[in-house]
Amino acid sequence: MASLLLLAGLVSQLCAGQAGHPEPPGRIGLRHRRDVAGKSAIFNGDQLVLEETDWYLLNLFRLWWHYGISFLRLQMWVEEVMEKFMRVYKYQAHEYAFSSIEGLLRSLGGEHFVNMTQKSVSESLQSIGVSQRFIDDVISAVMKASYGQSVTIPALVGAMSLAGGQGNMWSVEGGNKLVCSGLLKLTKANVIHAKVTAVSLHSTEQKRLYEVQYEREGTLGSDYYDLVIVAAPLQKAGNPISFLNFQPHFPEPTGSYHRVVSSIVHGYLNSSYFGFTDPKLFPYASILSTDTPEAIFHSLECLCPVNVSFGFRRKPPQEAAVWRVLSQRPLDRKELKTLFKSYYSVQVIEWQAFPSYGTTSSSRALPPIVLHDGLYYLSGAEWAASSVEMIAVAAKNVALLAFNRWFELNEKIDQPDLLHKLKTEL
Repeated sequence: MASLLLLAGLVSQLCAGQAGHPEPPGRIGLRHRRDVAGKSAIFNGDQLVLEETDWYLLNLFRLWWHYGISFLRLQMWVEEVMEKFMRVYKYQAHEYAFSSIEGLLRSLGGEHFVNMTQKSVSESLQSIGVSQRFIDDVISAVMKASYGQSVTIPALVGAMSLAGGQGNMWSVEGGNKLVCSGLLKLTKANVIHAKVTAVSLHSTEQKRLYEVQYEREGTLGSDYYDLVIVAAPLQKAGNPISFLNFQPHFPEPTGSYHRVVSSIVHGYLNSSYFGFTDPKLFPYASILSTDTPEAIFHSLECLCPVNVSFGFRRKPPQEAAVWRVLSQRPLDRKELKTLFKSYYSVQVIEWQAFPSYGTTSSSRALPPIVLHDGLYYLSGAEWAASSVEMIAVAAKNVALLAFNRWFELNEKIDQPDLLHKLKTEL
């Protein structure tokens, strides 16, 4: 969803621009999809409060005129957080791992990073001098487009979302799903297409094994493993996995996951709703909505093909196009008629996309990584920050942790002052 962020076209113009040409294929034979230019705007339910133009200096002037230096303070804050977060790649390159999410965060940014999981993004930005108007107009729109939630979400989650607007996002030719399937093929893993129902512990004096029970096409099966990594949310709303023969029993995870509704609409946009009576004059490829009760959508984006040919151009605004509308709930007929003059088809997809963060609370602990000696939990990292990069980092941390614990490489686990340690070693 980061491609929706208006900051990619406004605030982040202070950073490097997007690559415009596809690169040679990588290890799994994938190429960057060609970038398709398109301007963005922010809508408050009544009018556009911020609009991107084709002129860099004019964009900066508009930001300064409306919000003073808030956008610069925001940029500095995001860059500081990301600079510290990038330390994790050096740690993992040297095969260091952490047995808790708090330990991982503490190694990157000290107690400040841990506190960012308990403090709201709004409160954090106010503390560095970002204006309330900028938070209400811009930050709230980005949070809605990214997570469908308000600026009360944790600061670390917000920083990850805002970092997505740095202007260097890219997609894969053929669709981003090819990254997952390509990596899976590269590992040559034995994939069992089944629904896991339970994990049970079987221990003897000589051996400890975990039995993974699953259901496939109406039949039950199971296999035994030395190590098990659970890479799916354990909340009741999903497909809960039973854990058998463990003493003491695992505490039931708290919290729930937030529902996101994606409506893919092929039709004619009602540009007059956004103040353009002549659809030929509508210049935007995406619209973000501020967090207002009147808002009927989080974001509205004109989609491009997964394969963008050389010379591809977006359709003129007066022609029918394919739009993606993200919203809190399925759009009813009246709401569809508000956004579109007419449409040929509507495809609705609902899913539990990420944690429902709610109001941050200092009493809420992050989920554990180690559930048992050889049983690990990956998805708990989403409660610190939910992004593809965060989960990829957490996954490598779990893999390194399981490896180091198995071979008793304790000097590679939970090392304090790791940044200083690596500097002195090098």
